[in-house]
This record gives sequence, structure tokens and C-alpha cells, in this order.
Amino acid sequence: MLGPRLLPATERTLAHKLRERAGQYPIVTVTGPRQSGKTTLCRTVFPRVPWVSLEAPDVRSQAVDDPRGLLARYPAGAILDEVQRAPDLLSYLQDDVDQRPAARGRWILTGSHNLLLLKAVSQSLAGRTALLNLLPLAFEELPAAWLAELSWQELALQGGYPAPLNRGIPGDVWLGDYVATYLDRDVRDVLRVGDLQAFERFVRLCAGRAGQLVNLSALGADAGIAHQTAQSWLSVLEATFVVFRLQPWSANLTTREVRSPKLYFWDTGLLCWLLGLRHASDLDLHPLRGAIFENMLAVEVHKQALHRGERPNWWFYRDAKGLEVDLLRVEGMQRLAVEVKSGATLQAEWSAALLKFRARLRERGEDTELAVVFGGEEAGSAKGVAARPWRGVVGLGKAL
Repeated sequence: MLGPRLLPATERTLAHKLRERAGQYPIVTVTGPRQSGKTTLCRTVFPRVPWVSLEAPDVRSQAVDDPRGLLARYPAGAILDEVQRAPDLLSYLQDDVDQRPAARGRWILTGSHNLLLLKAVSQSLAGRTALLNLLPLAFEELPAAWLAELSWQELALQGGYPAPLNRGIPGDVWLGDYVATYLDRDVRDVLRVGDLQAFERFVRLCAGRAGQLVNLSALGADAGIAHQTAQSWLSVLEATFVVFRLQPWSANLTTREVRSPKLYFWDTGLLCWLLGLRHASDLDLHPLRGAIFENMLAVEVHKQALHRGERPNWWFYRDAKGLEVDLLRVEGMQRLAVEVKSGATLQAEWSAALLKFRARLRERGEDTELAVVFGGEEAGSAKGVAARPWRGVVGLGKAL
């Protein structure tokens, strides 16, 4: 863990895009997991705008029972926090902004239930709101001194949630409380899970499959639940920003390409906590060391795009014969194929799959850039393929 040092107050990367979108749309909606910093971001960027939390029972009651009255209290607009608590309020926001079509940035919405919120947004606010995502801290949002002196194992174990770093709380203590609160609160809101112990067991089984292809039948069997229940519970984890599924890229290079997505956790601190890892040294010989490292880098490249208001456009590639590209960025006809290795000593053979993948593309007149990202400290080359140390994941793919 990073220890007792407190995180200096710095502006989140998404702040620039939040200001920009507020100058273009009447409403901006910021989604992300609980405790990722959404409220702090919005109140920092718009310090003079009233803040209204729908977590408060009295405010939520008014939002449900008298939405027009609530909105009338803020004629110049407001920050409406955790707006998924009163999804019908969005229909009244639609009417409000339609009466003031020239107004921009009047309403800033935040929410931590992606599916519930996006469903309501698509029904009521289509074309009226910008959608942004705020995830836990990315590498580039940490103090440079921290990033320079800490190992990837320490950062993976700590994760990126701002709260424990802002408050000086040991990461494992905070994450334990976070899991307990999440299971008791969010799961009951999104899905009426009767057996929370079974659900927690399911979450831990998902942690053990980080970086692997999603197999709902096997996951359900191991958890002692039906396939349909496993699908439903996994959707809940996605809706509340615990996990995401990285989709396979189909190049039609072969008829036997893998079609199943891979499973990743949005925060490696949470992933490690669920796996029972409490010290950086626990990762040295852990059987999931490589999967955790891959998870960390997959999340980082997604954060970099999302915190700039961009679509991530990251995929992976695998065929039935074992050819795999861990991460693949696709922008039109431009591509970047990335091999991810947790080892600290650069190995020439790490580029073998990348070179074979590129050769297949070239056979049909296409090409791709190649890169290796590994757990070492110095840049190098693997059979002509540029190799970046893990900190070099910052900015990876920006040139595309």
C-alpha cells in the first residue's frame, strides 16, 4: 500500500472536458463508480453552482413527489448528485431545458448506476446532455513523484480510488468497508439479491477470472447459480462500474476467431482485495500476477480515453489456435497492437505474437503498429518491437 501519505489536491483530467461540454449542452451527465470523485470534480469545476444531493431522504422525496417544485428552487440550474435515485426527474429536466433552448450548462448530473441512469437519459434527455465518465485515478493523475518511486505491484494493490489517499486511510481497510457498503446498498437498489453471501462469492469468483474470457456457464456452476442468474449478476457489476467486458476484435483473418469478451475490474485495488492480497510482495509469485498486471494496463488505457471524453476503442484479438494480442487500439484503418508482460526482464520472444499478427494483416494489404509494455523500468526493443516500461502506458495510443 502507498502508506499514510495524503494525495495533493490536483485537478482531474476530466475537468477540461467537463467545462467544454457545459459550454455546449444544457445538461452534462457524469457517471462512474461510487467514490471515484464525481461530486468533488463537479463542485470544484462549478464552485458557485448549487449542489443538491438526492442521497438525502428529504431531497429525494421532493424529487419524486414534487419534481417541478424542486427544479423551481434552482432557476439558474444546479448540480444534481446521484440522480439515478429519482429517474423520473429527468423527464421534468427535459421540459425545463426545452423551455430554455439557448441555455448551456445549467444542469450537471452525476450518477453511479450506469444502466439505470443511461436508460433514463436515453428516454428523456437524448440530444440534450453530454455523457462523461469519471473512473478512479489514472497514473497521469497521481503525483509524478509517487509514480516514479513506486512499483507496479504497490500501485496495483492500492488502486485508484481517491478517498483512502485523500483521508490517509489504509487501502485494505477502506476497500473492505467499500465492498460491504456496495453489497448492502447498491446491489439491493439495482437487483433484489436475496442471498448477499452468494453474491459476494460470485464477485470473488469473478476476481479469480480477471483477464480471462467470460464463460457464464462455468462461472455460474462454480458459484452454484443458474446461467441466467450469472448473466444478471454480472450485468449488475457492470452497471455499478465494478467490472467491464473487453470485446474481441474481428479481423476475419480466420474463421476461428474467439468471440467471447474478456473480464476486467475497473480498479485493481478492489481486484486485489477480493483476491485476498494485502501486501505488494504477495504479487511476486501469485498465480494471477500476470492477469492483475494486464488488468491494470487495460484499465489505464481506458481511463486515458474516457477522462478526455473520448471513446476508448480498445479491443483484444485471439484465435482458436492461440494467437493473441492483449490490447488492440483501432482508429479507422490505424491500429496499435500491444503485448503485456508482467516480467521485469525484457525477453525477445515477447514480440512473437505481435509479429505474427502483423504478418497476417500485411497479407491482405493492412498493417499495425506494435508495442510491448512490461513490468520493467527501462525502455528497450524485442526483435525490433519497441518495448515500454509499465509507466510508459501513459499516452499509449494517443498518436493514432
